[in-house]
Amino acid sequence: MHELSIATAIVERAEEVALAEGAGAVRAVTVRVGELSGVVPDALDFAFEVAREGTALAGARLVVEQVTAHAYCDPCAAEFAVGMPPFFWCPRCDRPSQELRRGRELEIVAVDPAQSPES
Repeated sequence: MHELSIATAIVERAEEVALAEGAGAVRAVTVRVGELSGVVPDALDFAFEVAREGTALAGARLVVEQVTAHAYCDPCAAEFAVGMPPFFWCPRCDRPSQELRRGRELEIVAVDPAQSPES
């Protein structure tokens, strides 16, 4: 389950961001996961729950934004949603496309640090 190593990396990076912002804890981490990234969102969520234990993210939630894969057809300038590779067929001109525009993302887009109590 490679999602555990990904979740561990997310937790480590989110902790770094929280510490840099002076927060001792994180409420939520938002990640963007492409349809073709090879990451299973449910498995990532489960792995995140395991990886966050004993860290500044112990009470944090993982928000997963799923990105649908889209390809671009150069001959007819169409952008279209795709299924699984290896071929992305343009529905407009029925030609194969080799340019994937979206769908392989795997990135942290937001870390929501917990607010420190003010005196």
